[in-house]
Amino acid sequence: MNFRPRTRIEPEINLIPFIDVLLVVLIFLMLTTTYSKFTELQLRLPVADADVQRDREREIIVAVAADGRYSINRTPVAGRNVDAVAAALTGAAKAGKNSVLIISADAASPHQAVITVLEAARRTGMNQITFAAQNSASAGSR
Repeated sequence: MNFRPRTRIEPEINLIPFIDVLLVVLIFLMLTTTYSKFTELQLRLPVADADVQRDREREIIVAVAADGRYSINRTPVAGRNVDAVAAALTGAAKAGKNSVLIISADAASPHQAVITVLEAARRTGMNQITFAAQNSASAGSR
């Protein structure tokens, strides 16, 4: 009888095939995953009634026609120079320097006509200026 203890053979775990399979799965997931949904921000914007929030007393609407004529709050301006527009803006500004100037220029109006309105606004001290535009859907129907 052999009473000598047997030498136990330790099982050897080979990790190389396991790592190879994991790398293949990782490459497959990287190639098939789309990341566009992760980069988008899902926002719910607050809802408000625009007519309620508008402060019409502070608004001054300057319309610039295609031929360079001006009208401020639907009142035609006599001259086409900076001084005439500045004087009309000062008269129309009920809120003073806190008025909001909305420039509504025709698409074919000269660039200098819009610059004249901006210069007149600078001279009167108005710093809240915005431009009016129309939707592309409503522009196409005209």
